Amino acid sequence: MRRFIIADDHTVVREGLRQMLQDAFPSAFVAEVSDGEDLLKKVISEKWDLVISDITMPGRSGLDILKQIKQNLPKLPVLILSMHQEDHYAIRALKAGASGYLNKDCDQKELVDAVNRLMMGKKYITFSVAEKLTSNFEPDSDKLPHEQLSDREFEVFKFLASGKTVSDIADQLFLSTNTVSTYRARILSKMHLKTNAELTLYAMENKLL
Repeated sequence: MRRFIIADDHTVVREGLRQMLQDAFPSAFVAEVSDGEDLLKKVISEKWDLVISDITMPGRSGLDILKQIKQNLPKLPVLILSMHQEDHYAIRALKAGASGYLNKDCDQKELVDAVNRLMMGKKYITFSVAEKLTSNFEPDSDKLPHEQLSDREFEVFKFLASGKTVSDIADQLFLSTNTVSTYRARILSKMHLKTNAELTLYAMENKLL
């Protein structure tokens, strides 16, 4: 019996995914968790055939959790299913160890195709992600400023650009305000910007919001 686990902080999303998986794999066992910490505990303590996880959940970043899962269970396939467009997180997720990346706008057929590929030990990426992967081998000097941020810096950048305060971000990521302020300073320095307003403008111009 196949065992799948879904991690997403939205109940409706989890229930929809569960139904699609059980329609396609009637004999499968499908479990649900609502945050990354619970996912990590379940993955380490029980045996699973596939993990389907969001990136943006309460607490630690989904990318952080993904990296830790792969450190403990490098052969366990993880499919990232996110509301974020591929240009935002797909390459970061694949670099962190994900076996595939899908946007939540995907239909049931694409989800099932991705699951089947991952269960066969293969990767699942769209054509646009494949193109992005190819361009990723270009020198850093050819990359856009936001592409040179670390995963955590990029996460904080997105929050800042969306108008969240340092305190808001600290609460969301379970970090101190000093730590978030340090990340903010690094982000502004790396991107050669000076204010949060400039971060927002940059994000809008590059369709990151």
